Amino acid sequence: MALRENRKRKDLQVPDETSDSEFDDGMLDGVLSQSDDESRDESTDLEDFDSEPDESQSDVEGDSVDNDLRLDDAETVDAVLDSEVKGEGRQTLPLYQFRIKANNGEHSEYDEIDPVYDSDDTDAQGPANTIGNVPLSFYDSYPHIGYDINGKKIMRPATGEALDALLDSIELPKGWTGLMDPETGKPLNLSQDELELLRRLQLGEVPEEGYDPYPDLIPYFTSIEEKMPLSAAPEPKRRFIPSKHEAKRVAQLVRAIKDGRVLPYKPHDAKAKDEEGEEGELHYDIWANEESRDHHVMNIPAPKLPPPGHDSSYNPPQEYLPTAEERKAWEGTDPEEREKEYLPARFDALRKVPAYAQLVKERFERCLDLYLAPRVRKNRLNIDPNSLLPKLPRSEELKPFPTMCQAIFKGHEGRVRSVALSPDGEWLASGGDDGTVRLWAINGHQEWIARLSSEDAVDCIRWRPSRETFIIAAAAGESLFFMVPPVCGDTMEQASRAVLDTGFGYAASFGAGSGVDSRARESSAKWSRPGSKLEDAGVLLQATVKAAVKTLNWHRRGDFLCSVSTAGERSSVAIHTLSRHLSQIPFRRLPGLAQTAQFHPSRPLFFVATQRMIRCYDLRRQELVKVVQPGARWISSFDIHPGGDNLIVGSYDRRLLWHDLDLSSRPYKTMRFHSEAIRAVKYHRNLPLFADASDDGSLQIFHGKVVSDLMENSTIVPVKMLKGHVVVSKLGVIDIDWHPRHPWCLSAGADGTCRLWT
Repeated sequence: MALRENRKRKDLQVPDETSDSEFDDGMLDGVLSQSDDESRDESTDLEDFDSEPDESQSDVEGDSVDNDLRLDDAETVDAVLDSEVKGEGRQTLPLYQFRIKANNGEHSEYDEIDPVYDSDDTDAQGPANTIGNVPLSFYDSYPHIGYDINGKKIMRPATGEALDALLDSIELPKGWTGLMDPETGKPLNLSQDELELLRRLQLGEVPEEGYDPYPDLIPYFTSIEEKMPLSAAPEPKRRFIPSKHEAKRVAQLVRAIKDGRVLPYKPHDAKAKDEEGEEGELHYDIWANEESRDHHVMNIPAPKLPPPGHDSSYNPPQEYLPTAEERKAWEGTDPEEREKEYLPARFDALRKVPAYAQLVKERFERCLDLYLAPRVRKNRLNIDPNSLLPKLPRSEELKPFPTMCQAIFKGHEGRVRSVALSPDGEWLASGGDDGTVRLWAINGHQEWIARLSSEDAVDCIRWRPSRETFIIAAAAGESLFFMVPPVCGDTMEQASRAVLDTGFGYAASFGAGSGVDSRARESSAKWSRPGSKLEDAGVLLQATVKAAVKTLNWHRRGDFLCSVSTAGERSSVAIHTLSRHLSQIPFRRLPGLAQTAQFHPSRPLFFVATQRMIRCYDLRRQELVKVVQPGARWISSFDIHPGGDNLIVGSYDRRLLWHDLDLSSRPYKTMRFHSEAIRAVKYHRNLPLFADASDDGSLQIFHGKVVSDLMENSTIVPVKMLKGHVVVSKLGVIDIDWHPRHPWCLSAGADGTCRLWT
């Protein structure tokens, strides 16, 4: 059987010399084999077909084979393969066939796969063009347009005549688009589903049929409270305990509102400006197409022009005609400042009246008036401007306060720089440029005098705040003098001398124990006797510091005294202890030039004023507590309210400032009643009164009521201005003090006099 197959195979093959020379074994194998795996499979089943015919047989039988046999080679090979497969019962061969090329070569060709329902490629269409991204224009000169998967040429579809194309365009088939498929070159037709999809997209509908874009809401959570909640966890503690974070945040906002950094209520004008800036200005001419309407509250007619007067007549009376001076003055005035845009003129007849030269301009301004007219009907409010001012009580209701000069104290040579009333209110002491300290009775009689210095003026004088003693402290140059005038009783004089002499015993007992303390005490101040002459006059103690002292203030207990020097040195502020004869420098460095200092009337606080700030220090903890910012250019003096929560500040820039220490560090109220600098301010210790002294020679008396309710603000009312001092060298009233019980005020002026106002 095998021999017969070999003979048949040999008879079928008709090689020639050219084929032997042109195709060798290796080349033929490469043409026949599709892959390495296929070549291995073929070698097992078709061993007979791989063997080459003998050269002798090919030479003998090659001459007897004609051309007809070559044309039928393919059919013969197919029949032989089919018969062998059926007869021998071997394994199924791959579905390919051998084809004879034009050069007598063989190649295998697979059958086309017919897709069925079970196939994965259910949408397979005709032969797919495998040219990839090669443009079809490259095949314009060829009869084909590409190649399929088997390498066959895909021929160009036949095109009809122009008449056929016209008929095809008239009789449009269903799904016709008029486009050509770039892959196949055939007309592109769309299916019914594709047409429906395009229609939905054009109409803006949902592409998928049956899709509901607005489904019914499924109420996952309802308002019905179930008996069993979703979570059985206990109620958290944070839901019924106040939040500390929110409390801190509220405290920060309250502090910001008090400091003025946050405005809780924005002014209406600012809101309107912000809204105009955001929305932009839009104006409409609501009277562009105005028609006559009945009177109605919603109908806003256009504003009417004022009727013409006599001066608009072409033949006005003689009194309306301008004179030559009036005409010259009108022509010399700027057009914006003229009351009228024309001058009255007289004409004999109406036909002689020329055209009005300002007609176009007036029409234009009239249009501007309509364009800028308000769009809302507003009722004009007839309000007295005085009614908008805050309602303050009348000065007659706030009595008593000083209104007149009761006594004038004369005797100083030059300016009287300081004045003070005794704690019992029976005596007053004054010091001036002549270097003397004078003691006066309340009726104006001088009772005692002591000259402290012949070169330096007495800048400040203060009584010790105690009724058991009769001690005056005065500052002249770099020295502090403590004196007991010999006008009081023997018991009070002995008690006063004992208070001043206590410090000598303390210095003798404890001063030598520590060398460091003694050196520090010597460096800050030197305490000694002033001399026999001054001791005979009543001046018993002297303390010398390094700089000239300008202000003095006692502590409420009477044992401590603070002095301030404006020289700007380290020892500008000093605190002196009377019972120990000890002076201390509390600050190593001050941020500015010190102006004055005071103790708090009830708490251990110490206030120091520089040129622009007032700093509050806690003496017990020795730290800075608060910084008051009056906003003045140069602070001259300040005083603390007896309640301790308010203070007033006077400045050289003519401003009087009231500060509420609990409210803010900024001034609660700023007042300007003087034309010159304010030299001194002072609170009354028992009555709701305070006053200031200015270089314009006047004193301004105020009623200042402070209540304990934090929701109510202080009431400040100016009640009286007192004038009587003469201004000398641009200096008026220099110092001021109040009577401890009565509403009496004492002032010291640059004219060398002191005045008592009652």
